[in-house]
Amino acid sequence: MHNKDSSPEKSVRTLRVGEQVRHVLSEILQRGDVHDDTLVNHMVSVTEVRMSPDLRHATVFVKPLLGKDEDVVLKALRTNTAYLQREVASRVQTKYAAKLKFLADESFDEGSHIDSLLRAPKVAQDLDQNGDD
Repeated sequence: MHNKDSSPEKSVRTLRVGEQVRHVLSEILQRGDVHDDTLVNHMVSVTEVRMSPDLRHATVFVKPLLGKDEDVVLKALRTNTAYLQREVASRVQTKYAAKLKFLADESFDEGSHIDSLLRAPKVAQDLDQNGDD
């Protein structure tokens, strides 16, 4: 019974820490603190950070601006993981330093695919006809 009571509290804490990690990583990348030409030359959006329940692992979803050079950017982030983990650990106070795992955020790709479908001539024509009624 006790576990059920603490569960919502833990999930709120998990979300809060994830948002702190997202904010710290975004700030580091925006300021160009990572001495890596790829990361300095690409704007990278940290779209979401999902923390494991024990806060020891963080899955970081990223998207380079305009989706350009995604593989290259992911490789650069992974190469600099140790530095980024140290920075996050020093700025986000948790019992353990979270291990970071970087993944591409595919939700943008789905959204742009849907957007392109809606702009297709046939669909746009159907939408216009329905709007005139």
